[in-house]
Amino acid sequence: MSITLKNEHDIAQMRVACRLASEVLDFITPHIAPGVTTEELDRLCHEYMVKEQGTVPAPLNYQPPGYPPYPKATCISVNDVICHGIPGEKVLKNGDALNIDITVIKNGYFGDTSRMFIVGEGSILAKRLVQTTFDCMWLGIDQVRPGAHLGDIGAAIQKHAEAQGYSVVREYCGHGIGQVFHEEPQVLHYGRPATGIELQAGMIFTVEPMINAGRREIRTMPDQWTVKTRDRSLSAQWEHTVLVTPTGYEVLTVSAGTQAPSQLIAATA
Repeated sequence: MSITLKNEHDIAQMRVACRLASEVLDFITPHIAPGVTTEELDRLCHEYMVKEQGTVPAPLNYQPPGYPPYPKATCISVNDVICHGIPGEKVLKNGDALNIDITVIKNGYFGDTSRMFIVGEGSILAKRLVQTTFDCMWLGIDQVRPGAHLGDIGAAIQKHAEAQGYSVVREYCGHGIGQVFHEEPQVLHYGRPATGIELQAGMIFTVEPMINAGRREIRTMPDQWTVKTRDRSLSAQWEHTVLVTPTGYEVLTVSAGTQAPSQLIAATA
């Protein structure tokens, strides 16, 4: 496993790219409403990236081995879609829970983040799942420090999710990021404490748990990108890009609209 430790120049560039990614989510938030299509949200995000920020939407035409090119600038995953939802003609309705995942490229560096949104008045189930997933992300992030292990992150996330009666998706994970979209290490959102590689200052990776209200099994749609819960239960995801610092961590994907950890996290971390 080859992990690239970032130098001060890399870190400065990553702060810029990650802030810009987060600002796309700030921009799109007021546009999320009943009657809007996911394609319209994608169009607005794409225009904002290119015309206002001078960034490149990393997902557009992204093609890992064995996949067709991804056709849109963002991933928008609604209700039982776990991840990689392709924006299209779907019209948002009151109560929908959706994740918008943004990755931008600025000066050759990638910034990656996502947030959950509930359209109008969501159900108690949706609100609870969204909040629990948010808390899972922050509990995982709170494990980050030099000398800790990747397994500490996954164990904290899994423990909290399963204590609430939810399940953790196994097939997708966080990842190293920098001048490459997806690089080592892989950051699992489940596992055992004190296992996996030891964290070092200069590592940058995402923490992005995908939590299902029902069972953890997935099904992939014919487009080869869209991934749904097999039992059609709701799914939620939050994502931040995190730097390991000499004394702990720094969340890089922050902007005016970034939500701080909840009081629950302060009490349990």
